Amino acid sequence: MPKLVTFDCYATLVDFNLRPPVEKILGDRLNQHKLDKEAFFNDFRVMRFQACLEPYMRYSTMLRTTLEYSMTLHGLPYRDSDGDAIIEAVKNFGPFPEVPEALRRLKEKYKIGIISNSDDDILQHNVDLLGVDFDYVVSAEQVGAFKPKLEAFTKAWSKMGHEPHEVIHVAQGWEYDMLPTYKLGIARRVWINRRSQPGSEAFMPYDELPNLSDLPSLLGVPSKPLPTLTY
Repeated sequence: MPKLVTFDCYATLVDFNLRPPVEKILGDRLNQHKLDKEAFFNDFRVMRFQACLEPYMRYSTMLRTTLEYSMTLHGLPYRDSDGDAIIEAVKNFGPFPEVPEALRRLKEKYKIGIISNSDDDILQHNVDLLGVDFDYVVSAEQVGAFKPKLEAFTKAWSKMGHEPHEVIHVAQGWEYDMLPTYKLGIARRVWINRRSQPGSEAFMPYDELPNLSDLPSLLGVPSKPLPTLTY
């Protein structure tokens, strides 16, 4: 019986959405040259994924670089202050509403850990906002690799003292987490499909939930009985 549940952090536990802060930071520049905003934000997303497949760099460097490249592709002037501002915005991303209570319930039965593509200093801000004590928090900075590279997972679990078959992994990211963990023989995988995306039978078995509310029950944590009222 696995005793460790590991989580992706951003977009699984933390409400991670770069579009609103980028729109605020870039302001009127986003309205230049009849910019196709959907294409711009899609290119920014794809470039971040591609950067995770390249030799490791700090997450802060990756954010700065991919924002600059996306802006350059669409003819927008980049400033160093744009990179500074997006990093500060990420530090302030807090949890989805149901997450803290779900994590506290899971801790009744399991150790819990985070495997994140972030830097230690940025990630700590987000973990503090979760308000739950994790047994392990492992960043890409610690293992020198980004997910979806398999070594990002295997090195993280090794730091936690567990083998893949001893772990349940929970994540929203299909391409960052669900696809690579399919190859690793972990005990169980749970996809938090917050965006109602299509999955794939080719990568079964996995459980699917819309958020973390029912995760404790799915993993066998009993609900606490309501107190008996006496009159």
